[in-house]
Amino acid sequence: MTRRAAGPAGANRRPLGAAAGVRPGTQDGPADAQPPRCEGTTPTGTQPPASAPAHSGALHAAPDDAPDDSADSETAPVAPAAASALAASGTPAATEHPPRPDSTAAPAPSRRTRRTPPAANTPDLRQISAFLDAQAAEAGAARNTLLAYGRDLADFAAFTAHRGLTLATVAREDIETYLSRCEAEGLSRATRARRLSAIRQFTRFALEEGWRDDDPAIRLTGPGRSQRLPRVLSQPEIARLFDAAGQHGATPEERARNLAALELAYATGMRVSELVSLPAGNLRGDPELLLIRGKGGRERMVPLTAPARRATAAWLALRDAAPPDSPLGRLVAGKGGRWLFPAAGAEGHMTRQAFHAMLASLAAAAGFPAGKVTPHVLRHAFATHLLEGGADLRAIQALLGHADLGTTEIYTHVLDERLRELVLTRHPLAQPSS
Repeated sequence: MTRRAAGPAGANRRPLGAAAGVRPGTQDGPADAQPPRCEGTTPTGTQPPASAPAHSGALHAAPDDAPDDSADSETAPVAPAAASALAASGTPAATEHPPRPDSTAAPAPSRRTRRTPPAANTPDLRQISAFLDAQAAEAGAARNTLLAYGRDLADFAAFTAHRGLTLATVAREDIETYLSRCEAEGLSRATRARRLSAIRQFTRFALEEGWRDDDPAIRLTGPGRSQRLPRVLSQPEIARLFDAAGQHGATPEERARNLAALELAYATGMRVSELVSLPAGNLRGDPELLLIRGKGGRERMVPLTAPARRATAAWLALRDAAPPDSPLGRLVAGKGGRWLFPAAGAEGHMTRQAFHAMLASLAAAAGFPAGKVTPHVLRHAFATHLLEGGADLRAIQALLGHADLGTTEIYTHVLDERLRELVLTRHPLAQPSS
């Protein structure tokens, strides 16, 4: 095959797959026909690889400039969630027809100032995509979980590619080396434990699919998670926060929305992702029970307190009565009409980040220091106050949507002070001798 030049004179065209760590020579001639270059660098005179959009339906190796016969190259199908996860990890990917280089564009910076991380092999990316698809279809993994798995596995695949390995040939020693490198980079114990968990699940999936003959991660022990007690607010502090919510806001609609969101968060212990994505129809008719769709699509019923029902009804009344030409009215008339808390975004409802910012503003208005009040602190307060009131641990597990009772047991720390007081005041040997 005759090699054709692209861009400025003397610039060499890279073969398809070079940006993804695939050895050249399979598409545009023998490997020794390519000029040597440093690992992880981009040759001058070419454009950087374009990342695939999150909705891309195909995953390619992302060359800096695609050859003319790139339409005949092999592609790997990727589900939208898998493509989003790989794109978020920085793994090179491209659409079916990558843009061609512009010969009139300004020259790229020298390779001394432009360095990109080594990319994973294309077969590894296909296997990661298949694993993510299985997690979504069979395990019902949430989108954020898939994104985390995609980032972690793409980083591990890039590490193995740099060592001349693939996910199908990696050994236990390589995984241990990777975890040691993560520790040397200063990653927390929780992050390292999560990465090992992703690798374990992938290697088990690879064994079941027949991609490997063994599971190299089955006997690996991770760093474990540090057992941190949850931060909670006391009941008087919760009352202060509610007082601020009823007064903080630029408009009556904003104040009503803030109070309704806060009441629902504390009354139900919902995760913030569950709260912001509540359909408005679930709260109409003054229901006494609220249906919540949690992680993995699991559903649970949670009772609503009277204050939460009143605050939600007041917010719905203002929301439904908003003039059509008002900002809230336009949101309700558009795709935000389905959601309890509409917003001008891709999803149509309030984002987790927006609720976090709203809560931080309310906390500042109530006089709390920065960082003391977060959405998860409200969830912890819900569980802790129920336990202080004598609620059964199994009931709290069901209300929180925990799959494992061990996750709920961390809230038993609130009983320590009560048990100490009980022993010191009720045990006969604890009484002072006369």
